[in-house]
Amino acid sequence: MTDRENLLKKISEYQFAALDLQLYLDTHPENREMLRKMTEYKNEMYKYREEFERKYGPLTKNMNDTNNWQWVKGPWPWESEDED
Repeated sequence: MTDRENLLKKISEYQFAALDLQLYLDTHPENREMLRKMTEYKNEMYKYREEFERKYGPLTKNMNDTNNWQWVKGPWPWESEDED
């Protein structure tokens, strides 16, 4: 697995965990420990997303502040870099 694929996997894992905890907190808003964990997972996701975007460009067009369509260049998230 390439570094790019590893970063995408980490982003996906933390994003899923944060969303899952967010749904849990909809029914358990008083649970401070789960709120802390959700915040921790979101921060990890942001850290890996920033690293990915620094190395490989924006993940979505909304992340592209230069308006040069950089987000459509290169392999898409579901494409392997090894494919030819």
